[in-house]
Amino acid sequence: MALDTSFVRSQFPAFSEPGLAGAAFFENAGGSYVCQQVIDRLTRFYTARKMQPYGPYSPSREGGEEMDEARTRLAAMMGVETEELSFGPSTTQNTYVLARAFAQWLKPGDAIIVTNQDHEANTGPWRRLADEGIEVREWGIEPTIGHLDPERLEGLLDERVRLVCFPHCSNVVAEINPVAEITAMAHAAGAFVCVDGVSYAPHGLPDVGRMGADIYLFSTYKTYGPHQGAMVIRRALGELLPNQGHFFNAGTLYKRFTPAGPDHAQIAACAGIADYFDAVAQAHGVTADRRSDRAASVHDLMRDHETALLQPLLDYLADRNDLRLLGPKWAEGRAPTVAVSLKGDLHEIVAALGAKGILIGGSDFYAVRPLQAMGIDPECGVLRMSFVHYTTEDEVNRLIAALDEIL
Repeated sequence: MALDTSFVRSQFPAFSEPGLAGAAFFENAGGSYVCQQVIDRLTRFYTARKMQPYGPYSPSREGGEEMDEARTRLAAMMGVETEELSFGPSTTQNTYVLARAFAQWLKPGDAIIVTNQDHEANTGPWRRLADEGIEVREWGIEPTIGHLDPERLEGLLDERVRLVCFPHCSNVVAEINPVAEITAMAHAAGAFVCVDGVSYAPHGLPDVGRMGADIYLFSTYKTYGPHQGAMVIRRALGELLPNQGHFFNAGTLYKRFTPAGPDHAQIAACAGIADYFDAVAQAHGVTADRRSDRAASVHDLMRDHETALLQPLLDYLADRNDLRLLGPKWAEGRAPTVAVSLKGDLHEIVAALGAKGILIGGSDFYAVRPLQAMGIDPECGVLRMSFVHYTTEDEVNRLIAALDEIL
């Protein structure tokens, strides 16, 4: 079944906004448009529920119920327990809190593994554990296209490794890493895994339960929602690590790693992400009873659409001899986040594309380590074209035509 992009785009007010008319948005990896369902829930909370939640009176009680609904529904979509999902102010902050928990739990001489394919948010906090006597081993990428080879991981694993941190896909390389395979390797060696899903989740929420990851992190502002970080921590690990929240919240799993007070309105609005996925499922005749099965079907609809649009762009870029394409040249193995290294003033190129209504990004995108590993000067940066399932074939064709003219 083909994705109905007309229906999909009707769910996003941005496509009806006069100020955005004629604009083709290709900076989705920096944050997606927000769906109407999230906006409606956020507006309702701020207008009718804006008080301390979980009180005995209806506005307060209903506010708490909406917060719980967001956690319950999103957790079910990802195949995990409700209490295994928590929210924090950002994925970067969530990762930092987790790193502090591991710092208390690990012992000198223990080791962790990180990659140089990551956005800095999922590698920087872990690397700092070296200051506390923890051995940090780097699982390095292949420098030509940025591939993260599982065979290289095998040589780093031993009985001292307690944690393996890696991205589901990089925000500049975009190759989709085999999470289940890597997780199985780490578990066989006695290590836990932490997966940065920020660059993958916008293309369909994954079934974390089936993948087996112990930690999975992503940002809801990149999955059509408000600016929150979503964090899955499986119960066995969450109860093992030291509590980072208030001492009296230590018995509640989803509060153990959120030391700051939660943003009530934004958490409640995250239920709108589930509303949106359910609306897409219903519009395409998906009737599975289990939320994770419905989410999987929507995931496949999104991925099939994106893959079909991505391959012509990759083919066009791969045929040019004046730029370097990062990551795989085939669409099936990567997310539609496409970075290229090229000559010329990147800011001028971005501005010229913007003048043609192509909204795009040029920067290092906090991916300094992978760029350096591939021999690219982060100061020069890369041009990054990123889209999601609401992007149309016409918009991709416009992007290619604009690139052809400007480059």
